[in-house]
Amino acid sequence: MGLLDGKVALVTGAARGQGRAHALTCAREGADVIALDTDKQLASVPYGMGTAEELAETAKAVEHLGRRVLTARADVRDQAAVDDAVACGLSEFGQIDILIANAGIWTRGAFWELSDDQWDEMIGVNLTGVWRTAKAVAPHMIERQTGSIVIIASANGLEPGANYAHYCSAKHGAIGLMKNIALELAPHGIRANAICPGAIETPMTDHQAVYDMFAGHEGGTREDKLAGGYHFHALKGATFLDPQVIADAALYLNSPLASAVTGVALPVDAGHMILTGLNMAPVTG
Repeated sequence: MGLLDGKVALVTGAARGQGRAHALTCAREGADVIALDTDKQLASVPYGMGTAEELAETAKAVEHLGRRVLTARADVRDQAAVDDAVACGLSEFGQIDILIANAGIWTRGAFWELSDDQWDEMIGVNLTGVWRTAKAVAPHMIERQTGSIVIIASANGLEPGANYAHYCSAKHGAIGLMKNIALELAPHGIRANAICPGAIETPMTDHQAVYDMFAGHEGGTREDKLAGGYHFHALKGATFLDPQVIADAALYLNSPLASAVTGVALPVDAGHMILTGLNMAPVTG
C-alpha cells in the first residue's frame, strides 16, 4: 500500500531534476502521473533546459514502477497548452488529484541591469506559470471537492538574494499565490501548500555560471560549488541536497498524513533559514 494509491498526479517540469524525483516518488507511492515539461529553450536561461528525450526517460521510469504515465510538452506560460494537457490527462485517467507545480528557471543579474526579456521570462515561468497550472486543474478539483496542490517555491521566496530580484519576486509571489489558492479552495476540501527548497543538486544548479558564482571568479569548478553549499546550510554534512528530499516533502503534503495542513510554506533547506548570518564583506565607508 502506497500513500498515494489510486491518485493521479500532474507534475510540471518533469523531464529531470526535482520534477523527475516528484514523478517517480508519486509513482512509487501508487499514483499515475501526468508528466509535463516545456518544448522550448528560453533565451534568458544560460543552461540547457529539459528535453523530449529526458521527459521520455521520466515516463519510462514511471512505467518501470508499474504506474501509468502520460507525457505532455507544454510551456506553462501558455494557458491553452496547459489546459490541453489537463484535458488529455482527464481523458486518459478520469481524474487529477494532485498538482505539483515544479516548473521553474533560475538566472542572475543586478535588478537595474535585467532586460525586459529576463524579467518577463522569470515571472512568466516561475509565477504566472504556477497560476496558469493551478487555474487549469482547479475547476476539476472543485467539481470533485478534493485535491492537493503543492507549489515549489524557494528559500528565496522567504528571503532576498543578491542579483536575484526577478527570481525572488517570482518565488515570493508564488508563496502569496499559494496562500490565496489555499484560502479560496479550502471550502471545497482542496489543500494548497508550498515547499521552499534550499540548494538542490539539479541540472539548473550544475553548470559553469553556478561554479563561477561560488568560486567568486571565472573558471570555478564543481568542487567550488559543493564547498559553497556547506556554507548555505546549517546541518552537519549538508551541501547541495538531493532532489529526493523535496519529493519526500511533497509526498507528505499530498498524502493523508497532511490532511489538516494547508496554506503552509515549508522550508526544506537543511536549516538555512535558521542561520543568523554575518556580513562577511561590510562596506564601512
